[in-house]
Amino acid sequence: MIFRKERPQKEVNFVLNSIIMLLPIVAYGHPILRKVAEEISADYPDLEKLMQDMWETLYNSNGVGLAAPQINKSIRLFLVETAQVFNNQEDGDDEYPDAPGIKSVFINPKIIALHGELCNHNEGCLSIPKIREDVKRNESVTVSYYDEQFNLHEKTFIGLTARVILHEYDHIDGKLFIDHISPLKRTLMKRKLDDISKGKIKQEYRMIFNK
Repeated sequence: MIFRKERPQKEVNFVLNSIIMLLPIVAYGHPILRKVAEEISADYPDLEKLMQDMWETLYNSNGVGLAAPQINKSIRLFLVETAQVFNNQEDGDDEYPDAPGIKSVFINPKIIALHGELCNHNEGCLSIPKIREDVKRNESVTVSYYDEQFNLHEKTFIGLTARVILHEYDHIDGKLFIDHISPLKRTLMKRKLDDISKGKIKQEYRMIFNK
């Protein structure tokens, strides 16, 4: 037999806490997606670990943004990663004025101002898989927010980055991108939405359904 010295409990806890987890995405129909999320402080429990898990979950699901309500946390926190879009661009892809994009955490964000004209662009959502629609959003947005070290920033974002920020900001206000489309279009997609809420979909990433 092999004798193994037991690890101290603190060391065990450190190892467990350092393991990055893939979090399940909350699906359309779950009530948390319709709640206005709450602000958090710098001492929010295991905040660093939560952000690491969210980044891993975002990349695993091939998203460009992820909000805390989408991983079943009703707090005002979201991630945006548009840099990967520009890194992976090929000839003929859509051009955006915000190259090279950003990779950033937004904690307790507040929209200071919206600028420019309303522009149509096709959007999708990890919580509403396999459904995409054109959504009108402002060309740019000025936001105040805290980063992962709880440093305060106020910046203006344009192009694709502005769109992703506005999409994720909707999530922490209990809104979804389908709220921006016409009632007729929402009626036409009702069956698909019902199937998502009931878990009648096949998706490559794990999801939480409100069954």
